[in-house]
Amino acid sequence: MKVLAKHWTKLDGKKVRCELCPHRCILEDGQVGVCRVRKNIGGKLYTLNYGLVSSMAIDPIEKKPLFNFKPSSRIFSISTVGCNLRCKHCQNWEISQAGPEFPHLREFKPEEIVKIAKEYGSEGIAFTYNEPTIWHEFSLDVSKLAKKEGMYTVYVTNGYINEEPFREIGEYLDAMNIDVKAFTDEFYRKITGGTLKPVLRTVELAHEMGIHVELTYLIIPELNDSPNEIEKFAEWVKSVSPEIPVHFSRFFPMYKLTDKPPTPISKVHRAYKIAKKVGLEYVYLGNTWEPEYESTYCPNCGNLLIEREYYNTRIVGLTPDGRCKKCGKKINVVL
Repeated sequence: MKVLAKHWTKLDGKKVRCELCPHRCILEDGQVGVCRVRKNIGGKLYTLNYGLVSSMAIDPIEKKPLFNFKPSSRIFSISTVGCNLRCKHCQNWEISQAGPEFPHLREFKPEEIVKIAKEYGSEGIAFTYNEPTIWHEFSLDVSKLAKKEGMYTVYVTNGYINEEPFREIGEYLDAMNIDVKAFTDEFYRKITGGTLKPVLRTVELAHEMGIHVELTYLIIPELNDSPNEIEKFAEWVKSVSPEIPVHFSRFFPMYKLTDKPPTPISKVHRAYKIAKKVGLEYVYLGNTWEPEYESTYCPNCGNLLIEREYYNTRIVGLTPDGRCKKCGKKINVVL
């Protein structure tokens, strides 16, 4: 569905500049931005994917992944098409690298999304699978309605968004998992078509705004896996807050990045040790299928707080107000 977009500037003639993300695409009449879903039509910027849904499902919150937010809950997840990055290893490339011509789209009103989520007994709504930034107008409208209904909202995002639109949607977000895909600008430019600094700024802003933040770092052999890079990343996270949960995940060959092998488990174990040594309090490993690295432990006394095995989650060592039952430390968890 085509609607007038937010966050753009009119330029000379019929040119416009999109202000949604750091690409700041300058578009001639008829041109579409990097995201494939924002188009200059007659000197005005329109979003082409308003209400267009490519996927919907009820997921465990841990699948986002969010481990310290509403553990063991189920969340209604939706996505559209398009993305403002071009990650060569995208696991959802069928929808992220498609536009409104994608053949399996269905149109929904914001009210219908909230109604469906409630009918399925979900406490919240997640914008996920593809990049929610480029669904800004629709996700904003859905989030406003969801909050009125007492539901929580989640963004699973690459964090590639400008500050003004982020602050706008951030007022209605409860939790985010933000991909920090590497800790060098070289990786971002070569592998994603973006840059690192705006992503780091989004993490900092989200934390400042009181949004529950967790980070995912996919470790890709030879591209972003050096101990020095992992240590610098962990030190930066600690500078924002040592309480931010970090998920180091294994890479598997995908899309246009099939010349690299799957990440050896030893490398994610190494990343775990580095991050813990730096002082991060909640570090998890993904795609290793080792429950001990998916469970949550008290950073003060080591007590098992939340036990996980695949998507089976049990809260075992937390008080109702989020403290360790053994030592009383307040845990960075939203129950």
